[in-house]
Amino acid sequence: MSDEKLMELALQARESSYSPYSHFRVGAALLCADDSVYTGCNIENAAFTPGICAERTAIYKAVSEGKRAFTAIAIAGGSEDSAPALTAPCGVCRQVMREFCDPEEFRIILGAGTGEKQVYLLKELLPLSFGPDNLNGKEKHS
Repeated sequence: MSDEKLMELALQARESSYSPYSHFRVGAALLCADDSVYTGCNIENAAFTPGICAERTAIYKAVSEGKRAFTAIAIAGGSEDSAPALTAPCGVCRQVMREFCDPEEFRIILGAGTGEKQVYLLKELLPLSFGPDNLNGKEKHS
């Protein structure tokens, strides 16, 4: 699937955002290794901490359906009264990505409503990461 199509799906997912407090809507589209796609949006809560980011929503949906291999995620975010802007994943989302994704290969595509995009590898956004390999004696820093 092309980065552009994946970003289009992230923009569509952004429309379902529940963000009455921050008014910052985010959508994500996760590409699995088998070419299936899972989308997610951010969902806020009046108590704040029970809320969840779009990226984790997409990943958890995929994992709950038995998926464990992912190749890329497209992210589109921004204030509800403006076009989407380049929005990077938060630290918690980066760590969740690290749990399931190869930092050397997993691509993170940031997109804006203008068509502008930036693409990063997970290792660039989460250097010297801690992951499952650290717990089984195969310490490797990405």
